[in-house]
Amino acid sequence: MESSKRIEQRMRALALARDCAELGARVRTIHHITGISTRELVRLLFTQREQPPRGRAPDTREWYHSANLLCRTEASVIASNFRRLRSMGIAAGEALVCAYRYYQSVYQPPPRISFDRAFDLASHTEALWIAKASSFTMVECKTCGSEYLDAIGSIAIEARHCPFCRLVRRVEVDPRIRGSFPHSAPMDPQIAARFLRQLDSQPDRESPPNSSPFKVDPTKP
Repeated sequence: MESSKRIEQRMRALALARDCAELGARVRTIHHITGISTRELVRLLFTQREQPPRGRAPDTREWYHSANLLCRTEASVIASNFRRLRSMGIAAGEALVCAYRYYQSVYQPPPRISFDRAFDLASHTEALWIAKASSFTMVECKTCGSEYLDAIGSIAIEARHCPFCRLVRRVEVDPRIRGSFPHSAPMDPQIAARFLRQLDSQPDRESPPNSSPFKVDPTKP
C-alpha cells in the first residue's frame, strides 16, 4: 500500500510538472511546485531544441504596485480563483494550474500575466513555496463586490483602490481596454473537466457552502 501511494504521488507530480511546462513555467517554478529536482526536470521536460525559459524570475511584490490597470485586474482574477480553489480543498499546485488555464480561456492572447508571475503572485498572497509570509491580501470592494489584490495593511478608500471599478469607468472611453476583452467568456470544457476531476480525486475535502470557483465576467472575479 505504501509503495502504491508513493507511485501515485510520483505520477501526479510528473503530470503536474508537464502541465506547468506547457504553461511556460521556468524550471525553478516547476521545482518549487512539484518537488522534483531541477536536473531531472530538464532531462524529462526539455530537449536541445526546446530549452527551458531563462531570465530573471518575476518579483510581484515590486511589480504589482507599478503595473497598469489591466495587469492588476488580471492578476486579481488569477489570485481570486486560486484562493477559491484552495478553499475547496484543491492542492496548491493543481489549483494554480487550473486558475491559470481559466485565466487564459477568458482573456485574449498573449497573456499579460505569465505562469511564473502567477506562481510568484500566489506565493506572496498565500505564503506558499518561495514566500515565508504574505505580502498581499484579497480585498472585497464595497462598491462592486469584486475581490482584488492589495498590500497587507493598506486601507481601501471607497472605489479608488479597486482596479475593477476603475476599469469599468474607463472601458467605454478607452478603446485599448475595450479591445482587450472578448464579447463572451464561456467556460472552457477542458478546464471544467479538469476541475471536476480534481474534486473527485479529493473525497475528504470540505467544500464551503458558498464556494464559487469561477466567475465568467472577466472584469469581476
